[in-house]
Amino acid sequence: MSQKSPKNWIIVVGCILALSLLTSSAWADLTEEQEHAQHPKLASSRAYTELDEELDTKFWHDKAQAIVAEKLEQHKKLNENRAKNVILFLGDGMSVHTIAATRNFMGDSNRQVSFEKFPYVGLSKTYAVDERTPDSASTATAYLNGVKTNYGTIGVSAQVTRKDCEVGIDTSTHTESIAQWAQEAGKWAGLVTTARVTHASPAGVYAHVADRKWEHDGQISKDGCSAELNTDIARQLVEWPVGKDLRVIMGGGRAYFRDKKSMDEEGVAGLRTDGRDLIKDWQADKEQQGAEAEYVWSRTGLNELRLDETDYLLGLFNVSHMSYNGDRLRYPELDEPSLSEMTEAAIKVLSRSEQGYFLFVEGGRIDSAHHATKAHKALEETLEFANAVELARKMTSEEDTLIVVTSDHSHTMSINGYPYRRQNIFSLAPNLATDEKPFTILSYANGPGYANTYDSEGRLDLTGVDTTQPEFQFQATVPLNRETHGAEDVGVFASGPHEHFFAGNYEQSVIPALMAYAADIGPFAQNKLNKKLQ
Repeated sequence: MSQKSPKNWIIVVGCILALSLLTSSAWADLTEEQEHAQHPKLASSRAYTELDEELDTKFWHDKAQAIVAEKLEQHKKLNENRAKNVILFLGDGMSVHTIAATRNFMGDSNRQVSFEKFPYVGLSKTYAVDERTPDSASTATAYLNGVKTNYGTIGVSAQVTRKDCEVGIDTSTHTESIAQWAQEAGKWAGLVTTARVTHASPAGVYAHVADRKWEHDGQISKDGCSAELNTDIARQLVEWPVGKDLRVIMGGGRAYFRDKKSMDEEGVAGLRTDGRDLIKDWQADKEQQGAEAEYVWSRTGLNELRLDETDYLLGLFNVSHMSYNGDRLRYPELDEPSLSEMTEAAIKVLSRSEQGYFLFVEGGRIDSAHHATKAHKALEETLEFANAVELARKMTSEEDTLIVVTSDHSHTMSINGYPYRRQNIFSLAPNLATDEKPFTILSYANGPGYANTYDSEGRLDLTGVDTTQPEFQFQATVPLNRETHGAEDVGVFASGPHEHFFAGNYEQSVIPALMAYAADIGPFAQNKLNKKLQ
């Protein structure tokens, strides 16, 4: 009798194990009862009223025909004009789920936020060189500089690891942004954000740094690096070529420009340790140029400006990030402009350039709200972001202005349960969990909302809790002080010259290349690209 080899025994045992798994109850088809539980029939909602037209088959066919006709018209003549102007809108943390939930926040699933009406949509892959789930620093380097890099670094190649004090100051590792390409082509450039102007996303426009936290000199020293050899992000904005030449800079972050011994306009001390007042330095530089430069710190001040006579505009409307838009509306005494108002002001200034412009606009607080699992505020921010996009499209022409809308990364928020059509997106799902307790329609995979999900005795009963108020932290499965980013692809929406380039699925780092080609600037200018292809 021949002896079987160990390899043959492994194969035999593996086959037996696989057969047992396939025939076990765990792998068998679900029973009818189990399958029905996945798709429950819920009681009709008294709040739901059918739309008469949606009951008719013809309504849906007519709607589809209109979209088909629109697509055919778009493809008859592609918009291949040169883009005189390029505006990149960045919804920080604006996942596809966030956009879908915003439609519901607007009143119904059949609604569209403004940029969903753009003719071309794509998806970009957001991973960093060293991390599957990215941050806003590595992604900013991708969608503004065209280079994927390491988590936590800005405007440098992946040769620079986070906090590398020496390699990070090697200019051979520094990348170029599309703002720099625009400036070199004679265009004006600017940035608008509801975050600090030194924060990770806007810093991608002008900065080169080994750690996103180095927004002021004190943070560099705290990390054990030389603040003399390593220039902090605020100084780069005021002193280095791309930053100092930006025609528009608006957002938050006053404290990062002033010394800790100095008080700002509202009596708040700065954070710097070098004795500098970079706002005064910015003003002095522009005065030396003989330029009409304006610094403002409030909505009132912004509204008083003669923008048609302004060459340079610096607006710092908060000591740190700007207030949430919903809070700005609830508390008018904050005296901060909305993202739409800043966008309008920026376009008015930049439109004075005969050669055109590049403008970066960030809705930065979408991300902040998600990290806090405050979905209500995240959707308020997204709606205002969409309003700013709509305003920009109305102020410009599709014939010469390319507008691209995207996100840097996603978040872990999902829409779940079986909510009724047009049910308040911030309310509880109509179906109970197996523990006979309700759960929120919006929830997170992790984050501080865990405190509204579990206690020492199990899952909390939210019956009677007002989950619709803006400060409510939505339920989360895993306890974390701050909710994490997500790693899935994010949407890209385009309108204007070469809008059709943005369809499909591609690396996030391709986005500035497509914009540069459309505007005929930088290393992706059409003549340079054609030479490479020959």
